[in-house]
Amino acid sequence: MFKRLLTQPLQFNKSFFLFGPRGTGKTTWLKKHFPKAHYIDLLKTSVYAKYIANPSILENMIEKDFDDWVILNEIQRIPNLLNEVHRLIESRKIKFILTGSSARKLRQKGVNLLAGRAYTYHMHPLTTMETGSAFDLQQALNYGMLPEIFSKGDPKQFLSAYLGTYLREEILQEGLTRNLEAFARFLETASFSQGAVLNVSAVARECAVSKKMADGYFNILQDLLIGIMLPIFSRQAKRRLVAHSKFYYFDVGVYRHLRPQGPLDTAEQIDGAALETLFLQELRAINDYLDLGLQLYYWQTSYGQEVDFVAYGKKGLYAFEIKRKRQIDRKDLQNLRAFKKDYPPAICYLLYGGSEKLYFDDVIAIPYEDGIKSLAKLIHT
Repeated sequence: MFKRLLTQPLQFNKSFFLFGPRGTGKTTWLKKHFPKAHYIDLLKTSVYAKYIANPSILENMIEKDFDDWVILNEIQRIPNLLNEVHRLIESRKIKFILTGSSARKLRQKGVNLLAGRAYTYHMHPLTTMETGSAFDLQQALNYGMLPEIFSKGDPKQFLSAYLGTYLREEILQEGLTRNLEAFARFLETASFSQGAVLNVSAVARECAVSKKMADGYFNILQDLLIGIMLPIFSRQAKRRLVAHSKFYYFDVGVYRHLRPQGPLDTAEQIDGAALETLFLQELRAINDYLDLGLQLYYWQTSYGQEVDFVAYGKKGLYAFEIKRKRQIDRKDLQNLRAFKKDYPPAICYLLYGGSEKLYFDDVIAIPYEDGIKSLAKLIHT
């Protein structure tokens, strides 16, 4: 439906990994661009059983003179297959595409990640650049940017099924936890930490598990590529900084679906985190797709000064603050100016709920929707 920004694999004739959470469109993209590839789906029970019993049969499943791509879908299910992939790349010059929606087993000691013989790419939820005129800010904030949201189905039903699929297929099949009920409770509890400095002990108390178990659950979210830990920016720090990372679910629709809203919740609490999440997923996507090479952080001092996002790399140093309010006053600029004082080369942007682009000496204020739509240009400035 939409033209994706992921183009690097089409420019090279070399095997590659393609990682991304379920539902981001990896399979659709691959079948469009590699229609003649030999496709092996390790999610199918019969296929999985065959290869887990004897990984070496991979060679026998590929014709002797086959001169196209071989796609191994969800390679993390059988990491030992990578030894066969490695051998076939070397001996028969076969080109492989290896997709994955989990990094857990691939991070284990001794797993063969092909030692530079394959590139690594990532697929994200859709971006504003990809959706173009179909982008609707309010819909994105409510339901997120997974491709299925743009179909004619009910987005609420899709998100319910999507999260149920993760619980059923990823958690149960991979044996990541024995207590599915506690993990489901944790998923909801973690949503209250969206965009906040993570306090694992508090989350553990809320969902009635040990701190060690809560830590493990957060690791599972990262391994499944649906949880993001944003570290503190501390290069040449001149002030005392907080020590912990901030937590985000990877897609704003997933966050909103998991986050219960009670009578005491304010719009600022939920909508503010949603605006930050949508910005972060756009930033992560264009960083990968355009190969910007930026490292992403946040900045917060022990005295409460905070900048929502910091992007740092060869392209420069950028600081972003997200505000839902329509009018800007001096207080809204204080945190960015404090960061600018500590890091003079930084280019500072404030994305807000107003309708005009404004200039405040060392801070540029941009309407939120305009800002995320022009994010690639802002970073290239």
